Amino acid sequence: MEYTSLTDKEKALLDSLKDAIAAIDTEIAKVVAHKILDAKIDPRIALKYSFAEAAEIVGAKFDCGELFLPHLVMAGDLMEEVGTILEKDIPPNEIQKKKTIVIATVQGDMHSVGKNIVSTMLRSSGFIIHDMGVDVPSSAIIQKAKEVKAEMIALSSLLTTTMHYQKEVIDDLVSMKLRDQFKVMIGGGPVTRQYAESIGADGYGKDVIEALEEAKRLLL
Repeated sequence: MEYTSLTDKEKALLDSLKDAIAAIDTEIAKVVAHKILDAKIDPRIALKYSFAEAAEIVGAKFDCGELFLPHLVMAGDLMEEVGTILEKDIPPNEIQKKKTIVIATVQGDMHSVGKNIVSTMLRSSGFIIHDMGVDVPSSAIIQKAKEVKAEMIALSSLLTTTMHYQKEVIDDLVSMKLRDQFKVMIGGGPVTRQYAESIGADGYGKDVIEALEEAKRLLL
């Protein structure tokens, strides 16, 4: 079943789920999730469309100051709860393996807010996130990525003086002959797409919405 093959009534249910998640309305979201299952709509469509669109709405509201970090955490928790309901009707062998991302603020940088927001939105969109916190050296990041068999390493830097540590991670991966095992996405206040390209990063996110889209582009 594809989204385009749904009836208007079925699409309306997916829109209702999207709106409930974006409004962080737990009760309505859970009721609509059960209605989706009762209507025999492939729950994978709801996970793909309703969740993705809701995450974009929540991210946009955060960017414009309408929502704050606690709201992002609540939205992420709600998505996990609703996702559990929907996934019950997906045969185990048909559940898409979730991609794993290791995320950290690089060595010498103690800023965490931007990284935390991206972590929350990635997790709520179905990725497995291992958040290593702030001031994390390259060796620890790479070791963690190997340990959890991550598909991506995401690196945040809010200081121009620590941006070179993003490059260090990539250089270390190359020297360890591990570069082809991990996608690397970078971001942070002073970081630009041009810089990302110059150091050989696979992706760049200037904000939470772009980071989410980049992760989807690179991994899904």
